[in-house]
Amino acid sequence: MNVATDVITKEEHLLLRSDLNGVATLILNRPKTRNALSNDLMSALQNQIDLIAKDQQTKTVIISGAEPAFCAGHDLKEIRSNDRKEIFQALLKQCSQLMTSIVRLPKPVIARVNGIATAAGCQLVASCDLAVASSEAHFATPGVNIGLFCSTPMVAVSRAVGRKQTMEMLLTGDPISADRARELGLVNRVVAHSLLEAETRNLAESIAKKSPLTMKIGKQAFYRQLEMDLDSAYAYTSQVMTENMMAADAREGIDAFMEKREPKWEGR
Repeated sequence: MNVATDVITKEEHLLLRSDLNGVATLILNRPKTRNALSNDLMSALQNQIDLIAKDQQTKTVIISGAEPAFCAGHDLKEIRSNDRKEIFQALLKQCSQLMTSIVRLPKPVIARVNGIATAAGCQLVASCDLAVASSEAHFATPGVNIGLFCSTPMVAVSRAVGRKQTMEMLLTGDPISADRARELGLVNRVVAHSLLEAETRNLAESIAKKSPLTMKIGKQAFYRQLEMDLDSAYAYTSQVMTENMMAADAREGIDAFMEKREPKWEGR
């Protein structure tokens, strides 16, 4: 089933959504601002993430940007239009909630990085579970160049990239190439720009064929165990895996493997 819908906010198509084969594709659609994260765009994206969390038909999510950019971070014009402290606090709270919602979404999220991903745009890439980048993409946390250290973006970036490499990005503000981003662990794959959409969709559809219950269990456990000490992590994941073994999908998966057939997932 192929369903295409537009999320419309204030007479502008800020976020485009299409659904195919269990994959929801969300396109940030503010190309004139390089898809900067305005309040309205973040609200539209948050709304879709919340809807997808409850949608049993959607198994995997792709987030990308309208050409030629992925996301240039926060909308600086919007920030400068009202420089009250409470406005800034609300903006950063909204952004932090959006990023954590992506991490906590019980379905895998893939960033399809088609162009520059800077500041909060780089944060968005780092917050996704996987990332496939065009060979033309670049990444940066350049806030230091305008007197604004990328403090909230570094939360996500430092959890994907090594400490010293993250600090170099933060302290210099210099952009890095897609190949360098792959070396650092910020993205998984780099492909020619012409192959980006197909490569990302193949990855998303491959994941969408897995048990949705298993994906939910595994994603939640992965992020939780990262914050634990070694003994606690093993104790926690042993409990998680025991419960997983009791699930109908696990029994079906093992039986299908031994019987050399495709499994039929029930999501329980």
